[in-house]
Amino acid sequence: MTTIDVKLRFEAKLLRPAKPGDDTSWAFVVLPRDASERLPRRGRTTVEGTINGHPFQATLEPDGQLSHWLQVSKALLEAAGMAVGEIVTLELTPVKKEPEPDLPPDFQEALAATPEAHKVWNTTTTLARVDWIHWMTSAKQLKTRAKRVSDACDMLASGKKQVCCFDSSGYYSKAFRAPEAENC
Repeated sequence: MTTIDVKLRFEAKLLRPAKPGDDTSWAFVVLPRDASERLPRRGRTTVEGTINGHPFQATLEPDGQLSHWLQVSKALLEAAGMAVGEIVTLELTPVKKEPEPDLPPDFQEALAATPEAHKVWNTTTTLARVDWIHWMTSAKQLKTRAKRVSDACDMLASGKKQVCCFDSSGYYSKAFRAPEAENC
């Protein structure tokens, strides 16, 4: 996959989430704001890079503070020989072309049932599709998610190619945040 000519190099502390959910083996890093500002967008951004010299590709998530955060899997922690609490060195480069997002099954079914929406969906950009899916899947309640899936089909069927009123950075809506860090 080709990349954009922005190379970020910085150090950050490897943090453990205070509420890791069912999987307690992952960690995360919050990008320094000046590094994040050099990325092509405030929303989800796919990067290639290294952490302590170990290569990876991942999608950075918006942190709601005009920066980004990176989830570090157990496999990456082990492969790079890192431990929570360490200062790690990251080198990141945004990919030139965002990978196509996976369609959630509920949205896939809704699109199949709405040919007009499906037609418009196929003419949107990859970044617009990323935002549509992020908007739908970021709903905290199933009822809200179902409404967003339905609303997305209605908006697409009416010709809208981008989700309206969606702040992909989370800054204005506070829809997205980096995990709260456990006290280390």
